[in-house]
Amino acid sequence: MRVVVGALLIAGAIIFGLIVGSKLQLRGVDSVAKVGQVVSIVKKNYVDEVDDAQLSESAIKGILEQLDPHSVYMTPAQVRKSKEEFQGNFEGIGIEFDVIADTLIVVTPIAGGPSEKIGLQSGDRIITIDDSTAVGITRDEVIKKLRGPKGTTVNVKVIRPGEPMPLVFTITRDKIPTYSVGAAMMLDEKTGYIKLDRFVQTTYDEFIDAMKALKAQGMTQLVLDLRGNPGGYLDQAIKVADEFIGGMKKLVYTRGAHVKDEDFFSKPNDMFEKESVVVLINRGSASASEIVAGALQDYDRALIVGETSFGKGLVQRQFELADSSAIRVTISKYYTPSGRLIQRKYRSGKRGREDYYNELSERDKDEHFFESEAKKVWSLTRKPVEAATFVERDSTHEVFRTPLGRVVLGGGGIIPDYFCWNDTLTGYYRQMLAKQLFDEFALAYLDQNKSLKQTYEKVEDFRKNFVVSESMMQALITLAEKKGVPYNERDYKQDERHFKNMVKATIARQIWGYKAQTSILIMEDAVLKEALNLFPKANTLANLTSAR
Repeated sequence: MRVVVGALLIAGAIIFGLIVGSKLQLRGVDSVAKVGQVVSIVKKNYVDEVDDAQLSESAIKGILEQLDPHSVYMTPAQVRKSKEEFQGNFEGIGIEFDVIADTLIVVTPIAGGPSEKIGLQSGDRIITIDDSTAVGITRDEVIKKLRGPKGTTVNVKVIRPGEPMPLVFTITRDKIPTYSVGAAMMLDEKTGYIKLDRFVQTTYDEFIDAMKALKAQGMTQLVLDLRGNPGGYLDQAIKVADEFIGGMKKLVYTRGAHVKDEDFFSKPNDMFEKESVVVLINRGSASASEIVAGALQDYDRALIVGETSFGKGLVQRQFELADSSAIRVTISKYYTPSGRLIQRKYRSGKRGREDYYNELSERDKDEHFFESEAKKVWSLTRKPVEAATFVERDSTHEVFRTPLGRVVLGGGGIIPDYFCWNDTLTGYYRQMLAKQLFDEFALAYLDQNKSLKQTYEKVEDFRKNFVVSESMMQALITLAEKKGVPYNERDYKQDERHFKNMVKATIARQIWGYKAQTSILIMEDAVLKEALNLFPKANTLANLTSAR
């Protein structure tokens, strides 16, 4: 085993040498040979026994740290997990779950999955998995125990409210689809809303299905929510962007020193080429999300609203190694149609990587970046702040212009046309959230109100008609006090609408799943509310673009 791993280290070093394409001479020994020489010396001479696997992984990570923050080493387990996430399906029993107060709760069985077929229900408490207790189980342990190859079986024992005895189920694992459309709904009679959580193999098909359903309900304008979307497959992002952009236009292009230049174009006659669009982004919108937002902004097809995006514009290629681990190496860079480099600046080394990610949380406090000034204006006015008004104050962001002459800014990430932020929630609210008290309350409420599922057959009815009462809120406050979160009247009054909305959303999640929760949480979303107020500007933009 040590010989194999030692060879792996040398192979990794050789790959690195081929990538950088240079041999740095030092006393007649090139850089690749020098790495192998160091490994040999350490193994033969170090005072203690050397763990070859740990040594090789450390060496590989050290090599990659000298490149950029997105060139990384992945263990075999990380490789498997990554494939599952982006294939659009995994193999398991098919439930959305949560662990609340040391109890494994079935949030909802996934439609069409094996758990739904054999009768597992929302609110079931799983107490054993294959004769092992599930009390106190962690989320990672749940995934490890319940996922597995298609065709294998797992036995679970559940406690179901209203049933006198535990129920036992034998579930045959199967392929379970994972969805990238987090929510799709009509906000009013003409405005559709689609939230894309990531870009996987099935994203475009899911997106088209959602668009068709919303258009059938009368949608003539769309809010596309890319907040928190970390990216994914390039081809899926290009297909989504293409639906909004007519003709044969460049959507994104890549450039790298050792790979062929690539340009990606739209095609004519797609679904939503003339209607008004507002795109929501934040600092968690990265990679493929930035490609979509950048293309729509560059062609005047959408107003971009929110915060400056993550700024990941580096293309990685994955090289699998002998033990099923892999390295992802950056091979090129993404540019928007106007020529803006999406990637923000970074420094090499471990400290450089730390600074790269820390910068995200400090961005709106950095006095050298106008986003901090924009946030000060937002906090005073609670109105969207136009980014173009800060152009003259910031020399670090190159000015580009769209076909209509609008100013869009380079310098890393997609800088929105209008800055907006969500409310900063109080400590009292955050404590309840951290201790999962909303979830615990929702479970208890549903146990006591079993007819709720029959009263509201569809989440749309629940969203429009269910009202969180004052007695419900008092019960939540009492629960929080019992769990060590004392009542804070000032904080409660400040966030009362958020407390009530979260209670309602969490109850919906326990009945219909995470998409239902999202559809309710957005109703108190400050950024979304302001985005809706910007549709007159988006309409003007769409009309001018169509007239060109």
